[in-house]
Amino acid sequence: MWITTVNNIDWPSRPGLPAETVRAEFRAWLDLAVRRNHNAVFVHVRPSGDALWPSERAPWSEWLTGRRDGRDPGWDPLAFMVAEAHARNLEFHAWFNPYRGGQPASVGGPGPKLDRLAPDHPLRRRPEWAVTYPSADRPGSRLYFNPGIPEARRFVEDSMLEVVQRYDVDGVHFDDFFYPYPEAGQDFPDGAAYARHGRGFTDRHAWRRDNVNTLVREMSERIKATKPWVKFGISPFGIWRNKRTDPAGSPTAGLQSYDDIYADTRLWVRKQWLDYVVPQLYWHIGFDKADYAKLLPWWAATVRGTRVQLYIGQADYRVGERGAWRDPGELDRQLALNRRHGVDGSVHFSARQVRADRLGAVSRYSRAHYAAPALVPVMAQLPAAPPAAPTVTAARSVEAGGVALSWPATGATSFAVYRVDGDAARLVGTTREAGWVDRAAPADGPVSYCVSGLDRSGNEGGLSAPVSVA
Repeated sequence: MWITTVNNIDWPSRPGLPAETVRAEFRAWLDLAVRRNHNAVFVHVRPSGDALWPSERAPWSEWLTGRRDGRDPGWDPLAFMVAEAHARNLEFHAWFNPYRGGQPASVGGPGPKLDRLAPDHPLRRRPEWAVTYPSADRPGSRLYFNPGIPEARRFVEDSMLEVVQRYDVDGVHFDDFFYPYPEAGQDFPDGAAYARHGRGFTDRHAWRRDNVNTLVREMSERIKATKPWVKFGISPFGIWRNKRTDPAGSPTAGLQSYDDIYADTRLWVRKQWLDYVVPQLYWHIGFDKADYAKLLPWWAATVRGTRVQLYIGQADYRVGERGAWRDPGELDRQLALNRRHGVDGSVHFSARQVRADRLGAVSRYSRAHYAAPALVPVMAQLPAAPPAAPTVTAARSVEAGGVALSWPATGATSFAVYRVDGDAARLVGTTREAGWVDRAAPADGPVSYCVSGLDRSGNEGGLSAPVSVA
């Protein structure tokens, strides 16, 4: 699930809370992910040109501190978050909005004038990098780093790579915000940048697309040069182009990311700059302009033949809306379609909606699709070093109920625990510890287990010899 910090959508519940309250809230989100058998969280760490870590290139986020003065809260939230996620064997994907520079109508009054930003905000030091554009979702305008200025783009990349260099993150994640979504009668005011950095492009729209393509390609290359095992993925708007515009497009009639926000998402997949793509398919099955059941196979066909894994961004936030979303089975049916089309996973927007479980929809799809834990899909392009099979050294019943297993710590990053029933084995737990307790073990008769180790990239080694407990 996505854990969103901008506007305090998910976490922290409000700005300026004491550090221990903030930490307790985050632990609760991770515990929710574990209860729902998720294996990863996607956490907003740079929502708007700011940072949830002590950054050399960005001010502290006002959504954490409640202030725009850049004052240090006195602790490192990102180090805490990564450690807590890994303690639960959850992957941690650091989620960035690359070009956003300042939110409107946030703490400190309507924005986004430069003098309302933190004193150490990079756009105050380099105002020539700033672009203002109206905001549809909130009153006022929003500040952006100008994607057409190479120095600004490099600075944005450096700001995000700071996290890869300094923290043990498992992935770098962007959502759909590159150039802003268009507002009627408003053009993005980048004429001066185009005149100076146009690189021979005669079409400004093509130039803008190339600016975004360059960011995506360079981030892909620089992440892998820094830490080859860190995954890079993007969650784009669900429509690349409509078929009526481009024969290669989808059978849809909605906004086109290629034309309207200059995001050539299909190219990123075909060039394999990404390790995974998470299109936001936030429409119901049968929707006339963008039918989930028609868009899904288009995306499945787009990744086919590439090494890019396909996850789907699921619209938990829409449950309970009028029409098809009043049916608590809508997401359940969407996940069933995903399985039919070979989708590798889902990311749910957002944590608050997963917790709310409106109409019981989350419980319903969880029973059908997330009833047991799952290993993270292996990516063949990442470094591989499957560990040797562990040796289970102890297996015993525990008084509180269940079976406790232990094994020596090895070179594995994590472990998978299987309960054996005849010739079949079922994954019942994962852990980064050298032991695990099966609280759901059958109460009657003997039960057997096998354990395997996994490397940093999720490659699984051999199984231990089975051990039985009366």
